[in-house]
Amino acid sequence: MENLVKLDPDCLFCKIIEGKIPSKKVYEDEDVLAFYDINPSAPIHFLIIPKTHISKLADATMENQQILGKMMLLIPKIALDAGARPGQSGGFKVIVNNGADGGQEVYHLHIHVLAGPRPWKQELLG
Repeated sequence: MENLVKLDPDCLFCKIIEGKIPSKKVYEDEDVLAFYDINPSAPIHFLIIPKTHISKLADATMENQQILGKMMLLIPKIALDAGARPGQSGGFKVIVNNGADGGQEVYHLHIHVLAGPRPWKQELLG
């Protein structure tokens, strides 16, 4: 999908993509990587990231449309594979933090996916 993967050598998530920092992977293909959050806020908490470095959602362009759509469409499948309960009584939450005021701590676009029996922590996600 993304013909040329661009990485930032100083980015934590780019280092995870390259395998320089270990992660517990949930899903991976040529375009995206999903891995468990190291400080989970729910029984199931993973991040899905594009393998091409995009700093934040506000920096995405129409060139990123396919990868963003792919990520959104993969989330339900990955969530179920990770143990989220199906149907109306189950489900998951999707969160994208954008910029400092949005609570973003790692400047590589990432989507938090949280699932599992509630209540979850009432903390803001970074």
